[in-house]
Amino acid sequence: MLPPARRRLLLALAATAALALAGCAPKGDDGKQAEGETRATGTAGAELHLYNWNNYLAEETAKKFEEACKCRLVQDYYSDNEEMLAKLAAGATGYDLIVPTGNAVQTLVAQGALREIDHARLPRLADIKPEFLNQFFDPGNRHSVPYAYSVTLLGYNAEKLKELGLPTDSWAVIFEPRHLEKLQGKVTVLDSQRELFAAALKYLGHSANETDEAKLKEARDLILRAKPYWAAFNASSYIKELTIGNIWLAHGYSNDMFQAAQDAAKAKRPFSIAYSTPKEGAVLALDSMVLHKSGPRPDLAYQFMNFMLEGRNSAELSNMIGSGNANAAAMEHIDPAVKDNPAVFPDAEGRKQLEMLKDLPRRERRLMNRFWTEIKVR
Repeated sequence: MLPPARRRLLLALAATAALALAGCAPKGDDGKQAEGETRATGTAGAELHLYNWNNYLAEETAKKFEEACKCRLVQDYYSDNEEMLAKLAAGATGYDLIVPTGNAVQTLVAQGALREIDHARLPRLADIKPEFLNQFFDPGNRHSVPYAYSVTLLGYNAEKLKELGLPTDSWAVIFEPRHLEKLQGKVTVLDSQRELFAAALKYLGHSANETDEAKLKEARDLILRAKPYWAAFNASSYIKELTIGNIWLAHGYSNDMFQAAQDAAKAKRPFSIAYSTPKEGAVLALDSMVLHKSGPRPDLAYQFMNFMLEGRNSAELSNMIGSGNANAAAMEHIDPAVKDNPAVFPDAEGRKQLEMLKDLPRRERRLMNRFWTEIKVR
């Protein structure tokens, strides 16, 4: 039998520990710990692990979130959906939140890799524009919450391309030798199988989601014909290369081109960066936040999702990064120069020319992988 004073001390310590755990444990809306969530040992040292695209969250926004959640945001980056999926397939774990494009969401859902979203914990989900909800890759948004979108297009040194008399409104400028002869070694294309094939297919008059073998071969041959003129396959540093003038033309994402244009102007370069959506059509990439099952802190992931769904915070994705925005509450906070830019916010007519990529059936995926290997090694 413990002495009374010793027993009172132990009971007080136990009560204090229980209160601490109760205060920081992940909870559902009913106050209970959510299924599959682990208890934290304290707020200090809490970390949210985010696996996101390069250049897809402003540093200022990240700092604001850390202050709001009293946690540390740990980010890893990828430059292509296939890169992200390959890393996860190789055994990478511990990511609480990932921001894949629709076709990659499809893949992750099929793999059973995602937690279902509890809509009751996301009151601001109602602010998402209806046209970006209930998409083919996740009916009912059971596993995904829209984050932002981009258009895959052409970014270019405006003065150089005008001087050379080259078109800036067609994929022809990255595929046709008659144009590329003037740009030898000054062009980069995305190091992305699906995106590059999509550009080639659209130029040839086909769907970006074409699966017919003959048409895929046609796209492969078009890419192989143009490849000798390109400087590199580049999905990560082309913003910098375009900004400093090492390249004059890049196949890339609208938000990246927005940043390149901003950076060139800020550095007072003797040229300007412009960008346009090819008339043959292009890819619209809707990126969404998803909860990976291996993440230990879905409670913090819900905090991040709610934070990014708040209108002002969501608007920073557009104002600072040039991302298209699916959040209606963000629109009043977006700079008019950004909101009125058709490459960032295409109008209804412009959206008719855009396609979202879909996950390919297994046979076609293997075929595309084989063609991609041929392109890379030849």
